[in-house]
Amino acid sequence: MSWVTVSTKVKKEILEKARKYNINISEVLRKALEQEIARREEEEARKSAEKISKELRLPDEEEAKLIKKDRER
Repeated sequence: MSWVTVSTKVKKEILEKARKYNINISEVLRKALEQEIARREEEEARKSAEKISKELRLPDEEEAKLIKKDRER
Protein backbone atom coordinates (compact mmCIF):
# COMPACT_ATOMS: atom_id res chain seq x y z
CA MET A 1 0.00 0.00 0.00
CA SER A 2 1.36 3.39 -0.87
CA TRP A 3 0.46 6.60 0.90
CA VAL A 4 0.00 10.18 -0.29
CA THR A 5 -0.18 13.36 1.71
CA VAL A 6 -3.43 15.33 1.70
CA SER A 7 -3.73 18.68 3.37
CA THR A 8 -6.71 20.74 4.44
CA LYS A 9 -7.40 23.98 6.21
CA VAL A 10 -9.33 24.16 9.47
CA LYS A 11 -10.15 27.04 11.75
CA LYS A 12 -7.45 27.74 14.30
CA GLU A 13 -9.87 27.17 17.19
CA ILE A 14 -10.67 23.68 15.87
CA LEU A 15 -6.98 22.80 15.74
CA GLU A 16 -6.46 24.13 19.26
CA LYS A 17 -9.37 22.08 20.60
CA ALA A 18 -8.11 18.97 18.82
CA ARG A 19 -4.72 19.43 20.44
CA LYS A 20 -6.33 20.07 23.83
CA TYR A 21 -8.13 16.71 23.63
CA ASN A 22 -5.11 14.93 22.12
CA ILE A 23 -7.04 14.06 18.98
CA ASN A 24 -5.03 12.32 16.29
CA ILE A 25 -6.18 14.53 13.42
CA SER A 26 -4.73 12.32 10.70
CA GLU A 27 -6.51 9.26 12.04
CA VAL A 28 -9.82 11.09 12.40
CA LEU A 29 -9.62 12.43 8.85
CA ARG A 30 -8.64 9.03 7.44
CA LYS A 31 -11.57 7.34 9.17
CA ALA A 32 -14.00 10.07 8.09
CA LEU A 33 -12.86 9.76 4.49
CA GLU A 34 -13.11 5.97 4.58
CA GLN A 35 -16.63 6.18 6.03
CA GLU A 36 -17.75 8.68 3.40
CA ILE A 37 -16.35 6.49 0.61
CA ALA A 38 -18.14 3.45 2.05
CA ARG A 39 -21.40 5.41 2.29
CA ARG A 40 -21.15 6.51 -1.32
CA GLU A 41 -20.24 3.02 -2.52
CA GLU A 42 -23.32 1.66 -0.74
CA GLU A 43 -25.46 4.35 -2.33
CA GLU A 44 -24.02 3.52 -5.75
CA ALA A 45 -24.69 -0.20 -5.19
CA ARG A 46 -28.25 0.56 -4.09
CA LYS A 47 -28.90 2.63 -7.21
CA SER A 48 -27.44 -0.10 -9.41
CA ALA A 49 -29.61 -2.71 -7.72
CA GLU A 50 -32.70 -0.52 -8.17
CA LYS A 51 -31.91 -0.07 -11.86
CA ILE A 52 -31.38 -3.80 -12.35
CA SER A 53 -34.55 -4.54 -10.39
CA LYS A 54 -36.59 -2.24 -12.59
CA GLU A 55 -35.11 -3.75 -15.74
CA LEU A 56 -35.70 -7.30 -14.51
CA ARG A 57 -38.88 -6.45 -12.60
CA LEU A 58 -37.66 -8.23 -9.47
CA PRO A 59 -39.82 -8.34 -6.35
CA ASP A 60 -38.74 -6.03 -3.52
CA GLU A 61 -37.56 -8.99 -1.45
CA GLU A 62 -35.19 -10.11 -4.22
CA GLU A 63 -33.89 -6.58 -4.61
CA ALA A 64 -33.14 -6.44 -0.87
CA LYS A 65 -31.22 -9.72 -1.14
CA LEU A 66 -29.13 -8.31 -4.02
CA ILE A 67 -28.30 -5.17 -2.06
CA LYS A 68 -27.31 -7.19 1.00
CA LYS A 69 -25.15 -9.50 -1.11
CA ASP A 70 -23.43 -6.54 -2.79
CA ARG A 71 -22.68 -4.90 0.57
CA GLU A 72 -21.07 -8.10 1.83
CA ARG A 73 -18.50 -8.01 -1.00
